[in-house]
Amino acid sequence: MADRSPTSSEFQAPVSHITNPISGNQFFVWREFLWGGIAGGFGEGMMHPVDTVKTRIQSQAILSGSQNQKSISQMVRSVWAADGLRGFYRGVTPGVTGSLATGATYFGFIESTKKWIEESHPSLGGHWAHFIAGAVGDTLGSFVYVPCEVMKQRMQVQGTIKSWGSILMKDNICVKSNLQIYGYYTGIYQAGSSIWREQGLRGLYAGYWSTLARDVPFAGLMVMFYEALKDLTEYGKQRWIPSLNSYVNISIEGLVLGGLAGGFSAYLTTPLDVIKTRMQVQGSTARYNGWSDAVHKIWMTEGMTGMFRGSIPRITWYIPASALTFMAVEFLRDHFNEKLENDDNTQEIASLSIEKKGSIREVA
Repeated sequence: MADRSPTSSEFQAPVSHITNPISGNQFFVWREFLWGGIAGGFGEGMMHPVDTVKTRIQSQAILSGSQNQKSISQMVRSVWAADGLRGFYRGVTPGVTGSLATGATYFGFIESTKKWIEESHPSLGGHWAHFIAGAVGDTLGSFVYVPCEVMKQRMQVQGTIKSWGSILMKDNICVKSNLQIYGYYTGIYQAGSSIWREQGLRGLYAGYWSTLARDVPFAGLMVMFYEALKDLTEYGKQRWIPSLNSYVNISIEGLVLGGLAGGFSAYLTTPLDVIKTRMQVQGSTARYNGWSDAVHKIWMTEGMTGMFRGSIPRITWYIPASALTFMAVEFLRDHFNEKLENDDNTQEIASLSIEKKGSIREVA
């Protein structure tokens, strides 16, 4: 991304736009972790209300049965009527916390993992390297992200304490009025300690493998689509409108292309998101006995519609969230990396100067 204006008007081989050059003795670039964490938390915080609507739509089959499920507009009105603006922001603290962690590892490990793959396995270079790097970065962030996601989604489903008390839980035998599948969570600390006390580590990591099954392909696809779109954009600018390079801000490119990459990836992985959400929301009263059982039951009872339930709010969330995240990363890189690199070079020059003076004195 550092190369904002090509020196040649001819189309060159695709280069990495996500990554920056790494010196031989610098495996991890700390700046990428910092920028990624800030951007991830920013994107999640801005788009949390849309995520709340998506989570509630996808979890309806567990909480109220598969009949008479609400549409997007009906769900928005329902949340507003029951909980007001506060209901849309339930679970925002664990959501931002998890996004800080996964954003840091996602962008941080893309840098080092891609370089390692291209050097040790040249046949996996290019977009495959981007896919693998994105998948590795997201997997490492999952150790923090998944517990935060469990807490976030349960708090989103609950809304305020008043609305949670009126939820009807439907199982395979009968409908039980006012059955709470878990207690009301007042905040991130109380939610985490409550889940730990009632369900242990298994509760905090509920749906962990289904989360990885969703996020690993999503993360890989998103960075791969982003890099491919960057290459395509660069080719188009060089071939048809070379002068455009001096007018297009790199942050705006990140905004547009990041949104497209996030939207494509989000739609393709919606069925995996449905399975993950339902397994995390169900609590200790299990409706699904594992990932394969969830796939089978959703397909048999709801068909293709059930597998892609919530796809519109999911895409609606990911397009702007991904756009804001990539824009923020590009902005931070563009405005701070050069300054930090100049500071590092100044320090290196000063260090060399001191060493040189010391050597002269020794000779004297």
